[in-house]
Amino acid sequence: MNKFLIITLLFSSLIFSEKNIESYEVKIIDEFKINKLLPGKITPKRQSILGFEISGRLKKVIVDIGDNVKAGDLLAELEDSEALANYNEAKAKLSMFEKVFNRSKSLNTENFVSDQELERAESNFLVAEAQFDKALIKFQQTKILAPYDGIIQNRFLDEGSIINASIPIVEILDSKFVEAKVSLPKSLVNILDIGKEYEFLIEDKEYIGKLTRIAPMSEKGTNNKLGLFEFNDFFNPGATARLILSTTETKRGAWVPLNSLSQSEQGLWNLYTVSSSNLAQKDYVELIHIENNMAYVSGTIKDGDLVIIGGASKVAEGQDIKIN
Repeated sequence: MNKFLIITLLFSSLIFSEKNIESYEVKIIDEFKINKLLPGKITPKRQSILGFEISGRLKKVIVDIGDNVKAGDLLAELEDSEALANYNEAKAKLSMFEKVFNRSKSLNTENFVSDQELERAESNFLVAEAQFDKALIKFQQTKILAPYDGIIQNRFLDEGSIINASIPIVEILDSKFVEAKVSLPKSLVNILDIGKEYEFLIEDKEYIGKLTRIAPMSEKGTNNKLGLFEFNDFFNPGATARLILSTTETKRGAWVPLNSLSQSEQGLWNLYTVSSSNLAQKDYVELIHIENNMAYVSGTIKDGDLVIIGGASKVAEGQDIKIN
């Protein structure tokens, strides 16, 4: 019995002996700023599925998935022998009737041809010009050219296929410009300004994106609206982007180290502060927000209180405290 009493007294003296601790001074404020991270997705600014305007046999697909192309590059073509022949015939006729018309104009000034003959020459030239334009368009329709600098995302068909007009042949993504599509909560839409720049976290690095548009209608099934942000930098489409929004919340409280808190009852939390007599005393607080290793709380703490870092893992209530 005596041994038990001695051990208990020794244990109690160890717990409640004076202890060196680190503290954090409380500063009560009426509002606090928090950073909200809103997830978004990087998409190409332009994305096109390309096909032919006419039917025919697929002669060649020049590109494949992953190829980089420049605006105007040939991507695919149909069998074009008939269209090419018609084009060459129309070109030859245009050249001939243009010469006849020019010669008639020269002769008319010297009264060697009548006005009627000049009008006929001009009419033949204009008809030939129209036929040439038509043949040129038909020939051009046997080609698919890159509409802009891009990357080939998909190739749907191979050579030899007989296809109808508008059948997809290749898909191209813009390789110069991307945008982030972010679902914006209704409560935040009004604090964003079109044309203003905002910070983004992309692949663990910070970048600047400019808000260009906000969809007028809410997204299906939510009150959120889609915001589109453009960048001067290029990122791989499909990457995750997180919009960093700093907002101010009106709530009286204070920031304290997160590791000073321990969970209590009824949704409250405990922390320990140093009393005027240098004893550890327990306070009760409401946890409002966590950011990094700090917590914003509201409760029985006062301005200037010294919060014990480490909390219940470092001290017990009533223990003598020596502040480092």
